Amino acid sequence: MLTHFDGKGQAHMVDVSDKDVTSRTAVAQGEVRMSAATLALATDGGAKKGDVLGVARLAGIMGAKRTADLIPLCHPLPITKVAVELTPDTDLPGIRITATVRTTGQTGVEMEALTAVSVAALTIYDMLKAAEKGMEIGAIRLVRKEGGKSGRYEAP
Repeated sequence: MLTHFDGKGQAHMVDVSDKDVTSRTAVAQGEVRMSAATLALATDGGAKKGDVLGVARLAGIMGAKRTADLIPLCHPLPITKVAVELTPDTDLPGIRITATVRTTGQTGVEMEALTAVSVAALTIYDMLKAAEKGMEIGAIRLVRKEGGKSGRYEAP
């Protein structure tokens, strides 16, 4: 059942007022694929715009905090933790992104984790596009969530 639609099929914000307040965690991942030369710019500090990984990490954190402003039916949540890990991978080649978001509340933080990964990836692209316009952003997905009525989910 899609909960963001009412009985008439109209979009609405889900009422979570009767849900239990529980500890909730979500972990999302994604990647930005690029040439080995562009990856070296990101990791060796040679990018013209500066510290690619540091700026992307901050952007991901900010994205998680602004999710309710970006996704129309998301609830604004009191986020208690956002961690964004950016791991250069020469086998990809590119940067793997993992975001972990936590809250104690009545609804989950899956969208916040996914938004953190997406915004970090877009920031990496923005900071390196002068070197390579053909970078690919992809594989963004929820890998784990805990808490709430539906309990634990772990991606296969």
